[in-house]
Amino acid sequence: MPRNVTAGVDGSPESLAAAEWAAHEAELRGLPLHLVHAWDWQRHAQPVPAEPAHRHRGGRVLREAAERLRLGHPDLEVTSEQAALPPVTALLAASEDADALVVGSRGVSGVAGFLVGSVGLGLVARTDRPVVLVRSDARPEDEHRPDADGRLSTATPYRDVVLGLDHERPDDSVLAFAFEAASRRGARLRVVHGASLPPSSAYDLGVDPGPGDELSREEASAVTGVLAPWREKFPGVDIVEQAAIGDPAGHLVDAAADASLVVVGRRPLHGRLGARIGPVTHAVLHHATAPVVVVPHD
Repeated sequence: MPRNVTAGVDGSPESLAAAEWAAHEAELRGLPLHLVHAWDWQRHAQPVPAEPAHRHRGGRVLREAAERLRLGHPDLEVTSEQAALPPVTALLAASEDADALVVGSRGVSGVAGFLVGSVGLGLVARTDRPVVLVRSDARPEDEHRPDADGRLSTATPYRDVVLGLDHERPDDSVLAFAFEAASRRGARLRVVHGASLPPSSAYDLGVDPGPGDELSREEASAVTGVLAPWREKFPGVDIVEQAAIGDPAGHLVDAAADASLVVVGRRPLHGRLGARIGPVTHAVLHHATAPVVVVPHD
């Protein structure tokens, strides 16, 4: 299968929102869109004769989704497949040639954030492809800045692409995804990175917090060094650096409120129950209001 953008669809509002986002991303990349519907009759302890019913429903879900996307994206090549496998297994197999794997995230509330189900978390923890989580109420115009009258429109410039940068252990695949996404959208790249507070004892004692200031300058210099080759490679991308003092996940969630996309990385983490997701990425996935892409790396 050629390179593509792959989206999982099951007929739910969140999966249709994810498919719409994936269609637009495929257009930006000049790639086809591949839709996948997975069903696992064994999970429900259903007899083998139930398989035709599952296939019929899966075919209808894929057909309706593809028709809807072709209407909105007439020049986009859309392919589809269904598999009698657990969703995570099917999507992992289907995404071997994917530039990105896109799935939906169900909204809970403005305070509680979003429910990232077992499929989304399973993919994020196990795949070696970037995974994009799109909330159920996402609309294309949400990624753009309001017009002069305050109305949302896809005709206005994109909101910022936000990158969560670990400047102590930066990874090229995460940086590349963020810079390329900003470049394709003509968007500003907001780089959110950690910064240390000056020692609290200095403030408590009324002493000049020089060592803390020096540490902040060193961190800022490290970030500048990490970004320098990327500035040269993407001279058209406007970059804004934002120091995150304290909880980095909170800063990223706040930045997502005015972002078109949030990009974070995931290093391999393994516990007693297998692969897992780090706390910052986990928090961003559950609370960021913009689409979130998790880029796995070593």
